[in-house]
Amino acid sequence: MNEIRFRARLFRYPGKGGWTFAPVPKRYAPVGKLAWGRTPALAAVDGKQWSTSVWTDRSGSTLLPVPKKIRGEKEDGDLVDVRLHYKQ
Repeated sequence: MNEIRFRARLFRYPGKGGWTFAPVPKRYAPVGKLAWGRTPALAAVDGKQWSTSVWTDRSGSTLLPVPKKIRGEKEDGDLVDVRLHYKQ
């Protein structure tokens, strides 16, 4: 699969220590998944690149976890530009 580009609105899972995610549109969800519904990916958010995995949650949605060191000052509800390349 070629590089995927989209805009996403960050959201934080509720609760102490909740992670912040960028939802991946269904049309860009990976076909093959590894254990625990994860797919390795090279990701970039607002131009900051890192190696990670996208996750499939219980509802079947695909989520990109975005750590604080990548998102900077952006938080829940903020828009980000996302680039993904799956490592399948």
